[in-house]
Amino acid sequence: MYRSTFLTILPAQTASRVEAIQIMIAQINAETQAEVNFGRARRRALIRRVRGAVRKDTFSLPDFEEVRRSLGVLNRLPLARTETVEVEKIIGSVDRSKDFDACFLPVRSNVSSRWERVDRAFQRGEELPPVSLYRMGDAYFVNDGNHRVSVARYHGVESIDAEVVTFRSPRVTPTEVLGALPNCSGLMSRIRHKLRPALSSRKRSSRA
Repeated sequence: MYRSTFLTILPAQTASRVEAIQIMIAQINAETQAEVNFGRARRRALIRRVRGAVRKDTFSLPDFEEVRRSLGVLNRLPLARTETVEVEKIIGSVDRSKDFDACFLPVRSNVSSRWERVDRAFQRGEELPPVSLYRMGDAYFVNDGNHRVSVARYHGVESIDAEVVTFRSPRVTPTEVLGALPNCSGLMSRIRHKLRPALSSRKRSSRA
């Protein structure tokens, strides 16, 4: 009787251990991938900065206070509303405009720990709290949640849940704030496409 019960329990214990090992491996993979993703995001920001210097593209992330003063915006609606916001309409920050570029890519290494923590949560499918945004016309600025917006931008997320406070202002569009919308999509694929002929010729020459 005892042996029979033991044999019945053993597969369940084994399955539990396998599941625990799989969870541990997934956590390790998420840790490593988050570090890789942050490095890639920093490199993309550097490439954008170099390219922007040549083409005079928009690089800096607009500061909310500067935009607010330039538009003469003073009043805000008293209550925040919960809504889903298109990520591409989030074009500035209240107090972290020096930490991210106009595509919300990280430009400073000191944001790595928090950025990677958010990225790990994203990879694991964890539910993140809504970000806090200020709205002027059709343009949004991050009051809280810059790293979440940055990670969402990096992974190509189209929309994000947010608590939105609206400021009374003329109908402002992201283009009017930025001068021109930055081209944040497909940067790395275009770079790979340009490098592919050179890499192919290098491989052929190494084989010869």
